[in-house]
Amino acid sequence: MKVVLISANTHATILPVFPLGLACVAAATRRAGHEAALIDLMFEADPLAAVRDSIANLCPDLIGISVRNIDDQVMESPQFLLPQVREVVDACRRVSGAPIVLGGAGYSVFPESALRYLGADMGIRGEGEAVFPAVLERMARRAPVSGLPGLYLPGQAPTGRSFVTNLDDLPLPGAKLFMPSITRNADAWVPVQSRRGCPMDCSFCSTSAIEGRPIRKRSPQAIAEWLEQLAESGFHNFQFVDSMFNFPPAYAKELCRKILERGQDLNLWCLIYPKWIDGELADLMARAGCREVSLGFESGSDAMLGRLNKRFEAEEVRAVSRMFAGAGVQRRGFLLLGGPGETRESVEESLGFADSLNLDALKVTVGVRIYPETPLAATALAEGIIRPDEDLLWPRFYLAPGLRDWLPERVGGYRASRAWVV
Repeated sequence: MKVVLISANTHATILPVFPLGLACVAAATRRAGHEAALIDLMFEADPLAAVRDSIANLCPDLIGISVRNIDDQVMESPQFLLPQVREVVDACRRVSGAPIVLGGAGYSVFPESALRYLGADMGIRGEGEAVFPAVLERMARRAPVSGLPGLYLPGQAPTGRSFVTNLDDLPLPGAKLFMPSITRNADAWVPVQSRRGCPMDCSFCSTSAIEGRPIRKRSPQAIAEWLEQLAESGFHNFQFVDSMFNFPPAYAKELCRKILERGQDLNLWCLIYPKWIDGELADLMARAGCREVSLGFESGSDAMLGRLNKRFEAEEVRAVSRMFAGAGVQRRGFLLLGGPGETRESVEESLGFADSLNLDALKVTVGVRIYPETPLAATALAEGIIRPDEDLLWPRFYLAPGLRDWLPERVGGYRASRAWVV
């Protein structure tokens, strides 16, 4: 069967994001014996024309659309991004009668309401590499697609999700799938995911809704070989999108060693949970090519870290930051201000703490996006901020009482006086 896979994301925040998840689905689809074309709308001058042309060229039997971003998570002036995706759905409808299936990280957080809003025929919550080819197999023999794990159909109750335990069972995309996007942005970062799942249960986070809680891994050997293949094709900037590159620590060290064995000149950027770091791991990461880490500490107040259900204290963040600085790795930090229990005093503590780290860059966010099935959503409901029947597909934010007028102004002044803060 023939498939067109469309990455509908055109929203670039800090860096343009290439559609790793959709490329993995394309690789799995091809491995199953089907023909698949991937369109990344991020760099298309006329996205809807690109959609129409690709569909006209291939005449697909099924169209997949990846939904990465629901909104921009900016409380002051939230930008709801799904109308642009609905335009893509409508463009597909005008030129093809093929069924449309949704997927992607954003879709997985809001599977029912996003399906309803976008008007697609079905959606896959979670890992599409297994379910999407199964949909094609059933369509090929004209069998019903209902009952597949994680598949949502309008008006039908979904079947429970399943997760692939061994990620090495899933194919990694070849360089050619990235090439059309990369050639339009010479300084692009290729996303890399060696692990899925997160058991940390941060009070506001939707990662477990997307990937599940158990950590599932690809073998370090497989990731290192894939990076080598991409490097030999001309790619050198790689962004690890694992929610915690450093966990488990033994796995992270082995991955760095396998990368070092291949002697490639790589430029790596990793997300770090600021705990479980020692000098050996920081040194291995630096020697493997890690030039920058993003430290997700969110607060410099131990009281607020506890309320956010972080598993570390501020002094641990400081120690981790020093280790990476000593290894010559640039450090980017994140503050998430305004959650339950936040006060002016805890805000000032966090801002002072961030200053003391001497980071290379810092992003400060005011207000916390409320996602379903999180402790933050339960708190917001108990406090009357959201209703029991409220559809959180439309952006809602939590901002602690008493900070609504003061906090945006305070953070605005803080940003304005520091060139390294956004």
